[in-house]
Amino acid sequence: MITSILDVARRHIILFGAAKFGVGLLVGFALGVYFLPILTAKDGLDRAALAQLEASAERRGTFTRDLAGSDAFHSGEGVVHVSRQRVWLDGRIAPGPDYRLYLTPEFVEDEAGFLGIKARSVDIGPVKAFTNFDLAVPPGVNVGDFPALLIWCEAFAEFITAARLS
Repeated sequence: MITSILDVARRHIILFGAAKFGVGLLVGFALGVYFLPILTAKDGLDRAALAQLEASAERRGTFTRDLAGSDAFHSGEGVVHVSRQRVWLDGRIAPGPDYRLYLTPEFVEDEAGFLGIKARSVDIGPVKAFTNFDLAVPPGVNVGDFPALLIWCEAFAEFITAARLS
């Protein structure tokens, strides 16, 4: 009788230990997915570089936190500038993995809206800095053909922020 109680207790200890290990592994993986982009983020533009680029800006838009698809973990704030050769932000976006900047054929402010126009949007490139980022416009892309832009998390199909361009 005592040996069967000890066998049951051992099994419970082993199962509990395995469950703790599994939960720890999942939590560690999730934290790694979130923090790795932050730890490996590139430095954004400094004030001097922003001032120098300002003269070449042809269009502007504003990222705000109050969009329907934005929340505390998926948002941006600041003024985004567009020239024929570059797109840059004077502001910040919430950090996360696998962000891409898209020029869009219309302004949308949530996941469903973007998924409806993603095929007609132009992927400018990966966003590697979360403050004052800067991206080159690919050759052959006419930024004047697009009234808006958007930041999208490819890894989780998550809307981050968007801006109308004027």
